[in-house]
Amino acid sequence: MVGAFFWIAVAAGWIESESQPAAVSPALPAPIEAKSSADPNLVNQIYRRDGQGVAFIEATEAPEESASPLNPFGEAEPRGGGVATGSGFLIDTEGHIVTNNHVVEGATKVTVKLGSEETSHTAEVVGVDPATDVALLKVDEPAAKLHPLALGNSTGVQVGDPVVAIGNPFGLDRTVTSGIISALQRQIQAPNGFSISHVIQTDAAINPGNSGGPLIDSAGRVIGINSQIQTGGGNGNVGIGFAVPIDTAKEVVEQIEQHGEVKHAYIGITGGSITPAIAKALKLPVDKGVLVNEVVKDSPADKAGIEGGDTEATIEGVQVSLGGDIITEVDGKPISSMEDVIDAVNAAQPGDEMELTILQGDNETKHVTVTLGTRPSSAE
Repeated sequence: MVGAFFWIAVAAGWIESESQPAAVSPALPAPIEAKSSADPNLVNQIYRRDGQGVAFIEATEAPEESASPLNPFGEAEPRGGGVATGSGFLIDTEGHIVTNNHVVEGATKVTVKLGSEETSHTAEVVGVDPATDVALLKVDEPAAKLHPLALGNSTGVQVGDPVVAIGNPFGLDRTVTSGIISALQRQIQAPNGFSISHVIQTDAAINPGNSGGPLIDSAGRVIGINSQIQTGGGNGNVGIGFAVPIDTAKEVVEQIEQHGEVKHAYIGITGGSITPAIAKALKLPVDKGVLVNEVVKDSPADKAGIEGGDTEATIEGVQVSLGGDIITEVDGKPISSMEDVIDAVNAAQPGDEMELTILQGDNETKHVTVTLGTRPSSAE
């Protein structure tokens, strides 16, 4: 049976680095004594030490005014508005708090409560990055009152490692749940439609309101930002949650602090991974690689001469364009999936050159150099 194409916009990306800027890497305290993931004392230790650094976030969105067709005078009437809740965590003694972009997006006022205190603090939105769903806030409080969490390294985590999530699901503040890392290298969609790579999957219970809270390893270090769940059609947790890697957040925070914004590399194509079954069904000359579906007009890929499909087809209910170029290598390295292309773009910076080996036309092999651009604000 022919597997469905996994069509993705290849414009997601961040710059991975082993460096950890001092502003976002508080000194690691003595590690918590390692115990089995089933030991409740481990969860208790992490909660008691890190709970005071977790923030309860309320984001107020003002109602929009628009002229109603039912208003005979055409006057503006308020619509929407309200208060959204989420989570976050302190990363330094200067008052910086990391959360999800979607927690504070569109907010006119953001307030936070830290740990178990009941006092609300007005928070400044220092900067946001919809492409990785990361936001940086800041509260003006004395350093002595702030309890930042230690940041770990998400590249070192393994499937099966015990983890703890602390947050405010459904507005129930200071809630802790535990589980394990269920999978690595997942991809999820960011609020602006692009893809976030290297995402951590966990079975620790995560629900609405946990967004922006920390995913913590057994040593008490933050390894991810809890961001999304898969509900299976329901409204709550079914044991599949996703966390943006902390290494990604470090890079985003560093760019926000240094430049006030975050820039990502962009190539401007959509495409699908080729499998042996797909290659056989479509009579393709290779059984792995990426079939380019669409090339965004005036994008770096378009300027480099990459061509998308010109024949519409439906594969397992998905409408696709066939006949486009086939990408087989990136910078001389063979690729087997769309995720490989995304990872290569993620590791680059705007202005970098990327060499693609493609099959074009009558299966003619070409080497095309693409100068990567800066990702637009939305995938649409």
